[in-house]
Amino acid sequence: MSPHDVDRMPERVLLIGFMAAGKTTVGKRLAALLGWTFLDFDEEIERRIGVPVAEIFRRYGEPYFRELEAALTLEVHRLKGMVLAPGGGWITQPGLLDIVRDGTYVVWLRISPEEALKRARRTISRRPLLAGPDPLGRARALIAQREPLYQAAADLVIDVNGRRSTGVAREIYRRMQEWTGGSHAPPGTASDGDGRFERDG
Repeated sequence: MSPHDVDRMPERVLLIGFMAAGKTTVGKRLAALLGWTFLDFDEEIERRIGVPVAEIFRRYGEPYFRELEAALTLEVHRLKGMVLAPGGGWITQPGLLDIVRDGTYVVWLRISPEEALKRARRTISRRPLLAGPDPLGRARALIAQREPLYQAAADLVIDVNGRRSTGVAREIYRRMQEWTGGSHAPPGTASDGDGRFERDG
């Protein structure tokens, strides 16, 4: 979506960025500000499969998890009034961004490897891609690989090092308000009332 589309309210927001960048916490707060529905891809996949993402990686491998991400993307790409937060590696799958691009405001939450590891230390066992003897080196390598993809996709880039999720969500909200002259009425809701999502219309 282009920032020149000032008369067009985005139909959804897509938060991208490396693990521990705050996509889930920022996404929940942004959705509340907008009156929209939030969907965390990892949480939804875990709910469907019945095991944590780390266990999916161990049992079935990363390719299977990426298939689940792609299938979920196809399910939700036309939903309106949504804040979407896929996993950090979602951006590496060819074609997925093109599927959701139309009507979507893409925000890159940019984080340094050091900050990501600092935030992730308490949950490192649930982050299979950082497993191993050198998690900082692994984080640096993954971020270096993905940064050009994040940069190319983003309509808005926000550095999140040392920032609280509330402030980041408010900044995104403010930028969306600037685009649309202060109107943030969602084009439709994807919520069915119990926190799950359904297709709009």
